[in-house]
Amino acid sequence: MSSQLKWFLVFVFTITIVTYFVIHDMPDRVDTIFINGRIHTMDSQMTVAEAFAVSGERVVGIGSHDFIARKYLAKDTVNLNGKNIIPGLIDAHCHLLGLGLAQLTVDLVGVQSENEAVERVEKRVAQVFSGQWIRGRGWDQNEWSTKSFPNQGLLNRISNPVYLTRIDGHACWVNEQAMRLAGVTKQTPDPVGGKIVRNTRGEPSGIFIDAAMDLIYRIVPEPTEEEMRSAIKIAIQKCLSVGLTSIHEMGVDLTQVELYKKLIQENAFNFRLYASVDGPGELWEQSKKAGKIIGYGQNRLTIRSLKLYIDGALGSRGAALIDPYSDEPTNRGLTVISEENLQNIVDEALENDFQVCAHAIGDRANYIILNAYQKAQEKNPKSNRRLRVEHAQVLSKDDIPRFHQLGVLPSMQPTHCTSDMYWAEARLGSQRIRGAYAWQSLLKTGVIIPGGSDFPVEDPNPFLGIYAACSRRDLQGRPSKESDIDEFFQLSPDGTTDRNNLINGWYPSECMTREEAVRCFTIWAAYAAFEEDIKGSLERGKLADFLVITKDVFQCPIDEIPDIEVEHTYLGGKKVYTNPHFQQTMLSLK
Repeated sequence: MSSQLKWFLVFVFTITIVTYFVIHDMPDRVDTIFINGRIHTMDSQMTVAEAFAVSGERVVGIGSHDFIARKYLAKDTVNLNGKNIIPGLIDAHCHLLGLGLAQLTVDLVGVQSENEAVERVEKRVAQVFSGQWIRGRGWDQNEWSTKSFPNQGLLNRISNPVYLTRIDGHACWVNEQAMRLAGVTKQTPDPVGGKIVRNTRGEPSGIFIDAAMDLIYRIVPEPTEEEMRSAIKIAIQKCLSVGLTSIHEMGVDLTQVELYKKLIQENAFNFRLYASVDGPGELWEQSKKAGKIIGYGQNRLTIRSLKLYIDGALGSRGAALIDPYSDEPTNRGLTVISEENLQNIVDEALENDFQVCAHAIGDRANYIILNAYQKAQEKNPKSNRRLRVEHAQVLSKDDIPRFHQLGVLPSMQPTHCTSDMYWAEARLGSQRIRGAYAWQSLLKTGVIIPGGSDFPVEDPNPFLGIYAACSRRDLQGRPSKESDIDEFFQLSPDGTTDRNNLINGWYPSECMTREEAVRCFTIWAAYAAFEEDIKGSLERGKLADFLVITKDVFQCPIDEIPDIEVEHTYLGGKKVYTNPHFQQTMLSLK
């Protein structure tokens, strides 16, 4: 080889090496760099980072300030000014349209008496035309001094037909005009899975529970498309304001899905929705033929699960119990579907590769659905089904380990515990209550718990759920001392309550740790939707959905968690909400 050729090859090799290192040392171009933050990534190591880079809608790098500054060149740099950052929170069980419609109907949440509820209805009557249906939601007789269901009496002074849904959605209260229009009389029988509450003469009192609600609801006019559009936009804005960037909507129909798609196509849906088909029906038949919808509209909409109902609610004594209610010994609650039909539908869902999310509150209902899941998985043994029980509020001791054994997820709502705790022991007794809202007992078996609120049944603010999960106290800090017990709590009728379990939190041994509580609303909720690879933590390759919050949820005193405010909410790296009180908390440095 000639010396000239040798020197030429050396030159080419040198240039190649230099070029390689220059190219690989050049910063990558990205859309936005976020710097100078306290970023709780919620990864498996609970890493706290200082900065991250976003390209498109994804996180492309995260770590120290120096690493991000050296590695990336951005069109825009945002100084987080030392603020606390967490991933966008996920509500694993709620009702988006219901939240919005609640803003367009009579709000009965927190009314302290039957009289107060009727007064609110009368105010709405003055704003509508004669004969228009009056809809409302949120009453809870457990908050009234009588603790008993209302009746049509006071409502009958209103000539418009009235339909008022109980706070849990499992009972309605109507007036005589509504029953007359529906054709309901003394001779109308209780439907399967439902109950018409009657007076001493056997006449309908105005309260309809679970499946009986449809006797009236079937004639209530459906909301118009414009009302639904308005409701959805109101609900999304509310969710973003409290830090929710994604939810699991438990029960949608074809009309809702078509409207969600329209809004996404119109670029008017800054949100992420994992929707469950609301039981057998038109949408389910279509879904079986068309298959799952995954990540529609840049991960705005996914439909790959079926919602089923096994029983009613504890507050209306519709939850199906193995033994009778302690405070109503003739009642074991309601099952709203036969075990044969349930098994057939669960089998059908698994055959079509759909997840099942089954509402089960009472211990009998949970036993029934766990049996159905076990049989279905034996017939269709594909792994990673991620079958879910929604609520799982009251469990027998023998069924608690079955969730992990069967790979079933207990999808639970922590604020249900702190809403129900005042009267739950009176319903269940001092022994059965130990299997109620049993978060730590479940976690110790190896399961995870996706966390939700069931809004509009409860407040959509996920920080209230996190607080409830790690404190088991209400917003006034109760129970914390002996005097709280007699003043606020209805104890077991048999008089055997262990009062030590009602001090420093209601059955505090079932509290979650803070890390567990936050995981409920982040990575565990993402896992329950098969979305842990794109949501639930701030890691490279995942969607850049995150919050700027006022306090460190892991370090602030527990009783300050409910006070945490969201300053800014980001979806896919773009700001979609700013709290008006925090307009200038961060600076864009272009």
